[in-house]
Amino acid sequence: MEKTKKVPTNTITRDIKYLAEPTGNIYETTVILYKRANQIALAEKKELTKKLEDFKTDHESMTEVFENKEQIEISKYYERQPKPDLVAISEFENGELFYRRAQQDEAEEN
Repeated sequence: MEKTKKVPTNTITRDIKYLAEPTGNIYETTVILYKRANQIALAEKKELTKKLEDFKTDHESMTEVFENKEQIEISKYYERQPKPDLVAISEFENGELFYRRAQQDEAEEN
């Protein structure tokens, strides 16, 4: 997981005027942030599911208790990560997000 950036793990109060400056519209900004946060959440979920699949067994055994501890540690790691919406906002504020408007796409095609 690429979490080397300094992203806060708790909510920060932000002035929406400054957040909306790059797009000129708070609603556009909200949609951009929603879409990026959704991408991040889906990627994290896929990664977590892949890691937890290693622990699937069809039968119970004595090692299951040990495996459950490892599963818990993996789950705790992901719980401590910054939430996808905070990562998306941080990327947006730092100019790391690429986005384009549908109107721009239509104008480029014509």
